[in-house]
Amino acid sequence: MDRDIAAALYFHMGFTYMEILGALAVNHRIVISLRTLKRLLSRQNLFRRKHYTAIIDIALFINKELHGSGCMHGYRWMHRKCLHSGMTVSRKVVCSLVHILDPKGIEISKKDRLKRRRYFAKGPNYLWHVDSYDKLKPFGLCINGCIDGFSRRIIWLNVYHTSSNPRVIAGFYMDAVSELGGCPQLVRGDMGIENGHLARMQTLLSGEESFLYGASMHNQRI
Repeated sequence: MDRDIAAALYFHMGFTYMEILGALAVNHRIVISLRTLKRLLSRQNLFRRKHYTAIIDIALFINKELHGSGCMHGYRWMHRKCLHSGMTVSRKVVCSLVHILDPKGIEISKKDRLKRRRYFAKGPNYLWHVDSYDKLKPFGLCINGCIDGFSRRIIWLNVYHTSSNPRVIAGFYMDAVSELGGCPQLVRGDMGIENGHLARMQTLLSGEESFLYGASMHNQRI
């Protein structure tokens, strides 16, 4: 993939400048400076701190999300949703709007009493959920797992010294596909860099929009 196209793609996905640099280095072996990145993005009229979207448009978008599939989202994820939808807004503004529009949700989140929604899947191997557990990372143990949403069958549950290397996670996925003799219709994971290769492989095997991005806190528990 062309360097400029890749950088623009990660920009529209809501990645920060440093995250874009990391994604380019890990996923494309393209190493550039922050100054070079800003210059090539500016040539495409892509700026993080210019041309802010009108506050009323942002508020309407967030309010719509809060009354739909985004009802359990935190402000960090909501900020990514705004950026992914083509809006230019700071995380601070999104945080303030979420506090104003959803004070009860914020209070529930603070008390760690998030109500889990009922879950449905159409059948076996329709939807796989991928997630990592990094609380043991200080001890050199990084856990990555995947389950089938319908049967709750564990597709893989592996411990390695890293869970942030996209090649490692993609390897887990390809091993499972090879062992099972096929891939799911959909895969759901967060927007972390570690899922980049997996998302592209899933899209190649199962078609466009077959990888669903979602916050880890809303993923099916493994």
